[in-house]
Amino acid sequence: MSLNHVRPWRNIYRRKSRQIMVGNVPVGGDAPIAVQTMTNTLTTDVAATVAQVQAAAEAGADIVRVSVPDEASSKALKEIVRESPVPIVADIHFHYRRGIESAEAGAACLRINPGNIGDEKRVKEVIKAARDHNCSIRIGVNAGSLEKHLLEKYGEPCPEAMVESGLEHIRILEDNDFHNFKISVKASDVFLSAAAYQGIAEATDAPIHLGITEAGGLVSGTIKSAIGLGNLLWMGIGDTIRVSLSADPVEEVKVGYEILKSLGLRHRGVNIISCPSCARQGFDVIKTVEALEHRLEHIKTPMSLSIIGCVVNGPGEALMTDVGFTGGGAGSGMVYLAGKASHKMSNDQMIDHIVEEVEKKAAELDAAAEAAE
Repeated sequence: MSLNHVRPWRNIYRRKSRQIMVGNVPVGGDAPIAVQTMTNTLTTDVAATVAQVQAAAEAGADIVRVSVPDEASSKALKEIVRESPVPIVADIHFHYRRGIESAEAGAACLRINPGNIGDEKRVKEVIKAARDHNCSIRIGVNAGSLEKHLLEKYGEPCPEAMVESGLEHIRILEDNDFHNFKISVKASDVFLSAAAYQGIAEATDAPIHLGITEAGGLVSGTIKSAIGLGNLLWMGIGDTIRVSLSADPVEEVKVGYEILKSLGLRHRGVNIISCPSCARQGFDVIKTVEALEHRLEHIKTPMSLSIIGCVVNGPGEALMTDVGFTGGGAGSGMVYLAGKASHKMSNDQMIDHIVEEVEKKAAELDAAAEAAE
């Protein structure tokens, strides 16, 4: 990312990792941090799975993972891959044959947990299939499924055990001259995850996939993920992320992007800056923001919008945004464009008007970007 010389306290120095390809998406190096999610439909229901993949892609997902628990799912994966607008990662557990079948079906990446896929011979067969079909691999270490010998050695899942597990599996891949891989060391415990990720980041130059596994529902999981992933990203660790929520995969994508946007690591769509509202508000801030979030979902252009209920902080926030609205009095407020007060607008018309102004600004920004190419 570019350095901010005016505000150096905003700089994040990303860990230097080597770059791999997941389909047509570069991962690691100086590539943008990729946002991932996972379908929760039956993979054998091709129509439902493809619809969910497409919805996630429309929300901004760069990569989507699909579970492949049986042979019927392997067969369905071929059609899913063909219809998907983004690279598909095949999620493999226990059955190494599913990994081979998924590579043959066109998966861009195989997510395997070597701790539960079998002995080294079986892992080698999966590696061969991945190489033969130009498929990357994600080593997925999970605190809940560590190898027996490591649990006996350390007594319980701990950062050292997770890092050791990851390095053991990296060795297997590298001994087979396979380097097109990334790694994750997930746990549901934020502290355990953070410590394990810091350890693996120091021990390898492989790209790192971040996640707090089994984080919880929409609210609790979002908070847990924002704390865990946010701190790691702030330290410069992480090349792909997945926010694991007991919720619609589209919500995972939205949360993932919001985490990245808050750190200035990715920019997509409208970043709404709004106040929590209080007795000073000149209009219903909460309902207005809810309406605008829905009405502006179609905007993909990175831009900012401030919605502030009164003049205490409104003008100051508007100075830093592309479009702004600050509540005033007598049923109207001030519209700001490019940080400057532009014109007044009545509260009952302001939502439609703000949508129009945002769409107009997005078109201007898109045109300028095209002209610069």
